[in-house]
Amino acid sequence: MIGLLESRYPFLRNAQVVASENGAEIGDLMAGETFAQARTRGVERVISALERSEVEHTSLRSDIDRIEEIMSYPYARILVSCVNDKFLTKRYALAEAVHMNRLLGQEPYAVVHSIASELGVKTRVVDEKLQMHFSDYLKYSARIKSIEWKLVNNELKNGYVELTNDKFARVLQNALQDRIESELPLNVPESIEQAIRPHITFIENQLAASKSRFNMSFTGELKPEILPPCIRTLLSMAQNGINLPHSGRFALVSFLHKIGLSIEQILALFAQSPDFDESKSIYQIKHITGDLNGTEGYTPPECGTMKTMGICYEPDELCNGEKMNHPLNYFRIKTRNQQG
Repeated sequence: MIGLLESRYPFLRNAQVVASENGAEIGDLMAGETFAQARTRGVERVISALERSEVEHTSLRSDIDRIEEIMSYPYARILVSCVNDKFLTKRYALAEAVHMNRLLGQEPYAVVHSIASELGVKTRVVDEKLQMHFSDYLKYSARIKSIEWKLVNNELKNGYVELTNDKFARVLQNALQDRIESELPLNVPESIEQAIRPHITFIENQLAASKSRFNMSFTGELKPEILPPCIRTLLSMAQNGINLPHSGRFALVSFLHKIGLSIEQILALFAQSPDFDESKSIYQIKHITGDLNGTEGYTPPECGTMKTMGICYEPDELCNGEKMNHPLNYFRIKTRNQQG
């Protein structure tokens, strides 16, 4: 039987070695019936990433299933490279990383340790507990803004951070996402691009359709300079495809709603994030804005709460004023100053 590990994690260096040893070469992937199913699965990887921000699991029972899964990974990367769209690349990298995260929960420590090593993350297992070197932890957890992820809130032993299995896998998710993003786009020869043009066109059309649903941009009369630093930072993160903590999403949505943005405008902002899920986002936004139950919606958290949640970013002189206690007050003062 062909190794299950390589087919579950086709980004591993040994995956293509296993494929080659079983007669599967990248050069044979682009045409012919032998790898037609692998090409189809490669397209599915990209479309699943675009629509759900996660590569869906598939059966790996037979040797054929496993070879096809291994070969579908480089094909998907070639497709993403040919489309060469920043949003799609980020979305695809995240989807592959989330897929790995889901699978790691079923693996023994030895496998998790091996995958971490391949991703360049220094780890060890002590007393049946996973530990990660603090430098790697800081590098890959920095964009996870929830307060429980701060280094001071985790146990540090001799330079290593002790983590639960779920948190360990979540950090490795960021490591794989960063690696894939850094590797793409590949330099694809024109002959290969022409050979797979129908699949490229199909993905381009799906991407265009996805973008067209959320083609509104954050413009109008609202100017970044009148936003409080916390909201300005959260807004910038959302627009640049950085995943927000739940507390950050709540603060941003409730603030934008209170200053007059429509549900559609708010949704358009989150559509730029690589982990965007349309149905889930619509539900969350409608819940926060009160659209689900006919209320006025939630009020944004006050400054003290923002600090407690770890989402008070770069407070300026106005923030530090004696009477400043709420982001909406900041906005009102800045608006009056601009008008007066």
